[in-house]
Amino acid sequence: MFDVQKNILEYLEMTEKSFPDKTAVIDESGQITYSRLLEISKRIGTALAEKISYGSPVAVLSEKSILTLCVFFGIAYAGGFYVLINPELPAYRKEQIQSVLKARYIITDTAHKDMALSVSAEENILDIEELVSRDIDEQLLADIRRRMIDTDPLYANFTSGSTGVPKGVLVGHRSVTDFIDVFTDEFGIKPDDIIGNQAPFDFDVSVKDIYSSVKTGATLVIIPKRLFSAPAQLLDFICDNSVTTMIWAVSAICLISTFHGLDYRVPGTVKQILFSGEEMPLKHLNNWMEHLPDAEFVNLYGPTEITCNCTYHRIIKDRDYSAGIPIGKPFENERVFLLDGDNKLITESGTVGELCVGGTALALGYYNNPEQTAKAFCINPLNSNYTERIYRTGDLARYTDNGELLFCGRKDFQIKHMGHRIELEEIERIISQVEGVERLCAVYDRERSKLYGFYVGSIDKKDLHIKLRSYFPAYMIPNVFCQLDEFPLTKNGKVDRKVLLEMRKQK
Repeated sequence: MFDVQKNILEYLEMTEKSFPDKTAVIDESGQITYSRLLEISKRIGTALAEKISYGSPVAVLSEKSILTLCVFFGIAYAGGFYVLINPELPAYRKEQIQSVLKARYIITDTAHKDMALSVSAEENILDIEELVSRDIDEQLLADIRRRMIDTDPLYANFTSGSTGVPKGVLVGHRSVTDFIDVFTDEFGIKPDDIIGNQAPFDFDVSVKDIYSSVKTGATLVIIPKRLFSAPAQLLDFICDNSVTTMIWAVSAICLISTFHGLDYRVPGTVKQILFSGEEMPLKHLNNWMEHLPDAEFVNLYGPTEITCNCTYHRIIKDRDYSAGIPIGKPFENERVFLLDGDNKLITESGTVGELCVGGTALALGYYNNPEQTAKAFCINPLNSNYTERIYRTGDLARYTDNGELLFCGRKDFQIKHMGHRIELEEIERIISQVEGVERLCAVYDRERSKLYGFYVGSIDKKDLHIKLRSYFPAYMIPNVFCQLDEFPLTKNGKVDRKVLLEMRKQK
């Protein structure tokens, strides 16, 4: 037989053989070994295999936990793909997701059964505890396994859609193994690592946590969501669990440094912090680097549609990042390039273009949405010889003089204000460096032609406006500044710009 991985279940099975009694996952309720994780996953897989059709979606309505992970693997054993529906989502949003997904079954627990009933009939709701009690049918699971190929779907994560209907980004087994194999090797994740999970399980940052752990035999520690509103308790939890690796959203990292949490307690076991989702403010990065001088810091970039990340940049101490932190260079087996407005390849430094990605890690598309899939996952205009699929990110970037990629904002974050074309990210980057400003988010109201600056910090709004006269021309200074205690965040941990804009419209 060829030693070719085609399924994430091989991660779990190979690791279980090597480390059967090692702690695989820890949550608030307890912990589980790799042997027990495999057993429960197979029990759930057997129960589901008697119900679902091959390649079909299964919704999971539960909090992130050990048991939820078992359900994910169980769905994979049954030949389906999982979709985590976050209980915190509004009822309307849950209904929207189900209207796209049309999942026959929703797996939930007692605490969320009433919530599940709001989006599905009672006969289509499966109780996690009942699934766990099923005996394993190895023959049934083996029969399903023989049918599996590497492009079978593994999960779908729903993101906002421009039409108002969420889009389900469908990702296959091979895309995950292709990325995780490279990711764990590049960052040296080993069995003795302890990965502190910050991200919700319906956000692709958690994919790196889950499958990096299962691939290498590391231990995954699921950090309770409530701790992210209590920095001191959060740091205690990280320290008490001896976390070595943090693969976190920028906003979550900034939460700790905004409230000077590192002055309270330093997580000395942490040896690497890999951040993504938004541009990291330099003040916060420097604060973390001062407290953890021996740790490695890495900027990761990539949208959900390309399976986690496609580029990375290792932070270099004492380097000047005032012009922005590069998103760096592509991961192995990822083709990352820039196209101009005429679909011509950009190779020279300084010219801004749309960032495009090709390779095995690309998602399968948007579930049940062929029109949006064709629009975003298009044919490479540079290749007329055969069909080569790429993903157009909608992000703008340019090459630096040393060949690194530098993020230059979203196409839709490029505004025209007072007759001038402006990048909102440029405003955010510079103002966030002003003394007295912890973090700033620039939001443009096109209806009123007003530029707003929402910030967390101690500086007075009038003083900030005066200071910025030496940084910007008048048209780049926000018309209105709004001082906040903290930013509203999306469920994925990013600053919620829509909520910020609504706050101003209601005034």
